[in-house]
Amino acid sequence: MELAKSFEPRDIEQRWYQHWEQSGYFAAGNAPGRDAYCIMLPPPNVTGTLHMGHAFQHTLMDALVRYHRMKGLNTLWQPGTDHAGIATQIVVERQLDAKKISRHDLGREAFVEKVWEWKEQSGSTITRQMRRLGTSPDWSRERFTMDEGLSRAVTEVFVRLYNEGLIYRGKRLVNWDPVLGTAVSDLEVISEEEDGFMWHIRYPLEEYPEGHKGEGALIVATTRPETLLGDVAVAVHPEDERYKHLIGQHVRLPIAERTIPIIADDYVDPEFGTGCVKITPAHDFNDYQVGQRHKLEPINVFTLDARINDFGPAEYQGLDRFDARKKLVAELEARGLLVEVKPHKLMVPRGDRTHVVIEPMLTDQWYVAMEGMAKAGLDSVAKGDIKFVPENWTGTYNQWLENIQDWCISRQLWWGHRIPAWYDEDGNVYVAHSAEEAQAKAGADKKLSQDEDVLDTWFSSALWPFSTLGWPDKTPELDRYLPTSVLVTGFDIIFFWVARMVMMSLHFTGKVPFREVYVTGLVRDAHGNKMSKSKGNIIDPIDLIDGITLDELIAKRTTGLMNPKQAESIAKLTRADYPNGFPAFGTDAIRFTFASLATHGRDIKFDIQRSEGYRNFCNKLWNASRFVLMNCEGKDVGLDESLPLEHSEVDRWIISRLQQAEMEVEEAFKAYRFDMVARAVYEFIWDEYCDWYLELAKVRLNEGSEAQQRATRRTLVRVLGAVLRLAHPLIPFITEELWQKVAPLTGAGQCKKGAEPGSIMLARYPEADPAKVDQEANARIALLKEMVNACRTLRGEMNLSPAQRVPLVVAGDKPTVEAFGPYLKALVKLSEVTAAEGELPDADAPVQVVGDFRLMLQVEIDKEAELARLSKEIERLKGEIAKAEGKLSNASFVERAPAAVVAQEKERLANFGATLEKLQAQFGKLK
Repeated sequence: MELAKSFEPRDIEQRWYQHWEQSGYFAAGNAPGRDAYCIMLPPPNVTGTLHMGHAFQHTLMDALVRYHRMKGLNTLWQPGTDHAGIATQIVVERQLDAKKISRHDLGREAFVEKVWEWKEQSGSTITRQMRRLGTSPDWSRERFTMDEGLSRAVTEVFVRLYNEGLIYRGKRLVNWDPVLGTAVSDLEVISEEEDGFMWHIRYPLEEYPEGHKGEGALIVATTRPETLLGDVAVAVHPEDERYKHLIGQHVRLPIAERTIPIIADDYVDPEFGTGCVKITPAHDFNDYQVGQRHKLEPINVFTLDARINDFGPAEYQGLDRFDARKKLVAELEARGLLVEVKPHKLMVPRGDRTHVVIEPMLTDQWYVAMEGMAKAGLDSVAKGDIKFVPENWTGTYNQWLENIQDWCISRQLWWGHRIPAWYDEDGNVYVAHSAEEAQAKAGADKKLSQDEDVLDTWFSSALWPFSTLGWPDKTPELDRYLPTSVLVTGFDIIFFWVARMVMMSLHFTGKVPFREVYVTGLVRDAHGNKMSKSKGNIIDPIDLIDGITLDELIAKRTTGLMNPKQAESIAKLTRADYPNGFPAFGTDAIRFTFASLATHGRDIKFDIQRSEGYRNFCNKLWNASRFVLMNCEGKDVGLDESLPLEHSEVDRWIISRLQQAEMEVEEAFKAYRFDMVARAVYEFIWDEYCDWYLELAKVRLNEGSEAQQRATRRTLVRVLGAVLRLAHPLIPFITEELWQKVAPLTGAGQCKKGAEPGSIMLARYPEADPAKVDQEANARIALLKEMVNACRTLRGEMNLSPAQRVPLVVAGDKPTVEAFGPYLKALVKLSEVTAAEGELPDADAPVQVVGDFRLMLQVEIDKEAELARLSKEIERLKGEIAKAEGKLSNASFVERAPAAVVAQEKERLANFGATLEKLQAQFGKLK
């Protein structure tokens, strides 16, 4: 079947993906004697949809997997999704809310069944979208963090850690979401600056110490007056002269009418507020630490839904915390205890799901003791068993683990891994693998009830690298693929996920979970802003692939917004940034865009113009392939080794440049410099192969001998075949489609006569042959390019019509002129090319100087215009010479710069001087 005239991504993407998946090409490799390569997909939330961050990271992971698969390694990309406790429970609760049903109406068991139903119906959106991106994980091994095997691993880990004394139950301060009614992790808390107030409150002294001067009270500044009811002390800095004499005295707590001590602690900043800080250990993390140091008993004044509890005065009990604030401030003012109120900007922690203000809450929770495991995690990186790329993220990892606190692993939810602990009626706890085992431990006469809490989602995620490979069973996959090769992840979860995987894997398998951690940047919009629903700048990668109209894009970004002004602002921004919406770029162009942006920087600006450029790149590759096929299909492409081949220096040059491109790509993959992989592929295909080699090859195909044409056709198809394999990890669909047409012409494996070629996924990745790097051919074609460009410059300066063919005379090495003549004639549209005998003929025509060659188009010229051109070029060269001489006369540059750089600068100076001399001679002749 003939290759279509134009590249239409939609026509080929679904067809090839289905073929790859159905053919089992993504399956984990298990060939004996081969090295293994494994990547664990960071499991996206089962509730999620593919966003730009996913698409970016998945592209890079897929490129690595396809690259190593083609290199012949036993490759596994392990996919799966996370049960996402809070997120999933919220989704299902909202569905029930719409029907006026609460989860409590259903009961726990029925509610969990509803969640499983939702998961089966709607929980695979993101994996379907991953397929659209062309990703190649082993879908047959797809896991879910609450499937039977992974749940068994979770229970086993909990029981072992408990038996080792590393899991315990305790009362501590946690982030509490009063709407969800559960503890949440730091990652689920978003702190943003908001406008608030600083209330200055008078705390009367119980008694006046001898010599005291003042008004008989301490002025305490606070942003949360409602927590005053739980104060247990007022702290001052031990060296603060204003209050030193009051340390050890007591104040009367307003409203609550309790007496609390004045204590000294270095935590207090004397410069902030009044230098007096109320200490509320049950409702502030810093105060909790102060309370621990001073052995102060915390007083919790909130219920779990953030209302004043029975410890508050009767008239406050049952009030919402913010209603209580208003009432308390009013009462303080009425009593003359409110000194002043000042506007104040403060960081307010809100739940990322509910957006409610998070309350530090003293609750009974399950914890993992982290100190010992953290030390092992630090040691593994210090010894080099795990390497971070870029290396600077090692510091972030170390900082987290050096300052680690015990991990709160319990959550007050219904969806998740229920904690495997049972209680008897006396409160004794029995941790076991099952209810039956717990009953056996307790005795048949004891009535047991299971702990209501579930485990933090990050607990099961921490086991992902080994639980997905079959642990706690000893499996061949566990032996083959652990440690995995690399983890590709974002910097925001280095502690929450990366560090915990390291600690858990070391503790339970004795192995690190991965050898390298490649930390990607954050994908932002073209202006450098973080993408968010509220900003209205989110880009759906599927929209980039399929295309979307401006109206559809605006509707997508503004649907559900309650604020009309915000919706109009977003619509205005969208019209300005994307007046035509998004065209259908296709998957390959988007993947290539992501790769090209993957530097080692922290932030990545996604500019749609890049995608337009890479869509053009795909079209360029398609059209080049059509040219090759039209000129090579059905013709002698050198497959018969007995027939003579006569390669030109142009053939040797493109083969040489291919080796260099292959070396660049290999080094870039090793360094996780996907931007350099993309650059090497792009520059070789567009600049070298398409723009130069195809044009030069036409000359040989039109004028060469049979042996020369055979060699050029062989070079055309073999270099194209290598290029398709080289580019495949980045742009899999177009390379597969083209490979099916090109591979039979290259003599590639599985391309026997009459048989379909195998998938490019199964083809060997190209490896550079240093022996084929031909520096002489490189230099010669570089010279030819310069001559072509010089002639084109002459044509442009002389305003010659593209259709006008004119003669070229070249002074210089005659064999070179004769060898290059046919190429110059074809590429510059010349009527003839002749080598001058000695100097160029006397004429007023302009001359271009290229090395030892002087080129002149024999055309009547405008003498004054040519003198002006020469004068401008002479001045430019003088400027370059002055800059080079300045560098070389700088002793610091000569001494500190590498010898090669100094030598290069000297060579540049010599070349500038030689060219200047020739141009000045030409100028003199014309004048």
